[in-house]
Amino acid sequence: MANEKNLIPFTSNQSREEAEKNGRKGGHKSGEVRRQRKAMKDTMKMLLNLELPESEGKEKLKEMGIEDNDLNMQTAILTNQVQRALKGDLDSAKFCRDTSGEYIGAEEEKEETEKYKVCIPAKDMPPAFINIYRSIRNREYSEYWLEGGRGSIKSTFANEMAIELLENNPKMCIIIIRRYTNTLRDSVYAQTEWTISQFSETYTGLQDDYEFKVSPMEVTKTSTGQKIYYRGTDDAGKIKSIKPPKDMYIGVIIYEEFDQIQGMNTVRKINQSIIRGGDDFVQLYVYNTPPSKQHFVNKEKKIPKKNRLVYLTDYRSAPKEWLGQAFIDEAEYIKEVNPKAYENEYLGLETGDGGNVFENLEFREITDKEISTFDWIYKGIDWGWYPDPFAYNNMYYDSQQRTLYIFDELDCNKKSNIETWEMLKEKGVTEEDLITADSSENKSIGDYRDYGSNIRGAVKGPGSVEYSMKWLSSLKKIIIDRTRCPNTAREFEEYEFEKDKDGNVITGYPDKNNHHIDAVRYALERVWSRRGE
Repeated sequence: MANEKNLIPFTSNQSREEAEKNGRKGGHKSGEVRRQRKAMKDTMKMLLNLELPESEGKEKLKEMGIEDNDLNMQTAILTNQVQRALKGDLDSAKFCRDTSGEYIGAEEEKEETEKYKVCIPAKDMPPAFINIYRSIRNREYSEYWLEGGRGSIKSTFANEMAIELLENNPKMCIIIIRRYTNTLRDSVYAQTEWTISQFSETYTGLQDDYEFKVSPMEVTKTSTGQKIYYRGTDDAGKIKSIKPPKDMYIGVIIYEEFDQIQGMNTVRKINQSIIRGGDDFVQLYVYNTPPSKQHFVNKEKKIPKKNRLVYLTDYRSAPKEWLGQAFIDEAEYIKEVNPKAYENEYLGLETGDGGNVFENLEFREITDKEISTFDWIYKGIDWGWYPDPFAYNNMYYDSQQRTLYIFDELDCNKKSNIETWEMLKEKGVTEEDLITADSSENKSIGDYRDYGSNIRGAVKGPGSVEYSMKWLSSLKKIIIDRTRCPNTAREFEEYEFEKDKDGNVITGYPDKNNHHIDAVRYALERVWSRRGE
């Protein structure tokens, strides 16, 4: 405890000689302490650099690709900390963060940190989001699609990220969007209140700088005038009418429950009316992964877009104490009794909703070397102009393994017969190659014959669609090279049975978005129509 006696210098009652003597003693003592610390530091360095003894752990490090000269105690400790961080240990995550700063340009890390007066509190940062957190800070992308299952903490992270961005960018405002206006107050508005209160535990007084209103529903940072708006897409007019304060713009857009939005046309129109007035934007799309591959979210996220990152997390990456044991127990129960529901609802995977026609698909590269071993290539055409495309495919069928390989396609619109024939010749099709095409267009078949093509019309006949589709569905595997055949892969993956308003599957196969599927059916007609197939 501080008092006046503590403030009196130690040498005040000593003679000069005594003071010098005691000073020398103190100097000797402090020097001895420094030497001991140095010795301990040197010993620690030596121990950390000792080679690991032969063990299972050492073998695992080798499997991870760590070179022999790096297989020391230090590497083992760091690897252990990383593994613990990935399992949700926040102390280990902090250790990894701090250690990486020490080894990877501490000064650069310091400069980066100093740009941000307010950061997501370390205690609230799930380890699974550390990399995407850095990505957003560095603006590596403008769109971040945060998908996953229940309990993956994606909404918590999105809202905390938004508050950090607002605090450090005084010209930015935020808009948080859901499908239905009447759900905003009890969901995203309440989430904002909680998020700001969490920041206030680290940054004293921050909460006092925010004013909350429900009519109109918005939050204002009083010291700057920045706004957080809340809107539903069921009243799109109110989104277009938003006018941020002078010299400010909406720089952060959050779509909550994104899978419930009406579709990408709605999203594009909203973004076109919002993204203006600034040059720094962050868009966060938060959703539980829909099971159906036909859902607009699952279709859209597969379209390559250089400024978009799709990021999957699940409850296993969240600290258990955040979720509670009851949540964990329920997840494990669903995993046991309904594995498919568990994969979708808790792991955030596309599982289909029972309506997928083809459950036997495999998407992988089919190499040139592999193709060179195929002894018989089947070729098929489904005629089209616009909007239906001209669809052509090359494939090989392994009857012993009941496996179909689809490795080439041509997909185009508004091309004449002579143009498509020339395009096929450029792909290596010759006059000797047998092509089976849709027989409903006799003129097109006649044109191809005039060009020299060895083409025939598919026989078809009553029940041929149902029989050929069942045959394709029954194969052990349909392997499609997604790079060589992107449109074919999309059709097969998204092709589903139709359902009535009660969710019951309607008998029959939909005749839409199936042009390459038809080309494949025609090409293989000589196979599936044989007795015994």
